[in-house]
Amino acid sequence: MGQVNHWCRVVMNAETLRLIRSIEPEQKNVLEISGRAWADLAPFKTYQSKCFPEIDICARPFGEKKFDLIIAEQVFEHLQYPYRAGKNLFSMLNPGGYLLLTTPFLIKVHPSPLDCSRWTEDGLKFLMEECGFELNRMTSGSWGNRLCVISNFAAWPEYVHGMHPLENERDFPMVVWLLAQKGAA
Repeated sequence: MGQVNHWCRVVMNAETLRLIRSIEPEQKNVLEISGRAWADLAPFKTYQSKCFPEIDICARPFGEKKFDLIIAEQVFEHLQYPYRAGKNLFSMLNPGGYLLLTTPFLIKVHPSPLDCSRWTEDGLKFLMEECGFELNRMTSGSWGNRLCVISNFAAWPEYVHGMHPLENERDFPMVVWLLAQKGAA
């Protein structure tokens, strides 16, 4: 994805790219929060990236502009107030717009500057439901295995094909992803 392909993100990156390609990205006005990983991954109608402190999604929505897709990868674990952030992101979407979230679960603590929360796949869905999204408009997944969990205790190993297994052990989720669609007005 234009960056180091960490073992713990290989499946998540492939799945989130598949999800984004399925929602006609060329018709979407996109905001990516705290990263530029998606800038060249899909042919978006428009694309912009905003980072903290330029945008503090816990404090308020970002301006008056509405988006068709907001991407927040590996952001929510660092937020003091994830519910507030979810509500603000919901308000920043056009009706029918999408929110793509990814977050770690079984990953070492990594303050940037804080590391506050972890969610299971179900936990992330229920958090987003409380923020206004409907459960039946969400697609989610998780991936991990015990070997990857153990290897990430000391480092963030880069994926090496044939050396690192990609089998999913549901009891060892390392990363969780969610694509939630805002209902029509």
